[in-house]
Amino acid sequence: MLRPLPWPLFAPTCVAKHRRVSSTSVRLKSNKASKNASKAENALKAQVKQGAPSEVEKETLPWAEYLSIRKTKRRWETAMSIPMTIGGFAGGIAALGNMEIDPTKPIFNIDPMFVFGGAALACAGAGYLIGPVVGSACWRMTHRRTLKLIEARDRQFHEHIVKNRVDPRSQSATNPVPDFYGEKIGSLHDYRQWLRDQAKYRRKASLPED
Repeated sequence: MLRPLPWPLFAPTCVAKHRRVSSTSVRLKSNKASKNASKAENALKAQVKQGAPSEVEKETLPWAEYLSIRKTKRRWETAMSIPMTIGGFAGGIAALGNMEIDPTKPIFNIDPMFVFGGAALACAGAGYLIGPVVGSACWRMTHRRTLKLIEARDRQFHEHIVKNRVDPRSQSATNPVPDFYGEKIGSLHDYRQWLRDQAKYRRKASLPED
């Protein structure tokens, strides 16, 4: 029958084995961590080679998307002009209809009916002018998350327009300025067409008139 070793002889053996196991596990963990780091580095290099978007690109709005948003904003402004014009005209008629007038007494030497009719049309015109402002405010409320990116693109777009648009002093009846402010641009195709129109205008302006 085998007898267990005495504690003074058995303890150093266990401590040595424990140290060897712990050192081996530390080496395995360090090797695993270095492999994971090298894999992550290789994946990052592969993304850069494949043209993956960087942090700067993620914080900017693509031109195609920006032009589409700009076109949507213009539609919002135009759409709000219609009800605001109708509302202004109706409000003007309602306000003027409650006023007591004497058809026999002219206003500024003008027939009162013409004066009140002009006032109603002026109210409609005011509604038409206020419509785009209201439409722009409503549009900004629906794009609050990307508003900073859109405003940054607005500044860049304005710089492109100012740089590439033509000199309006050379215009004539047969050669009008083509979309001086670039308001009709709603896509990359429209922008390229706008550049072609500017070049066409310059060619016609450089030709001598008969």
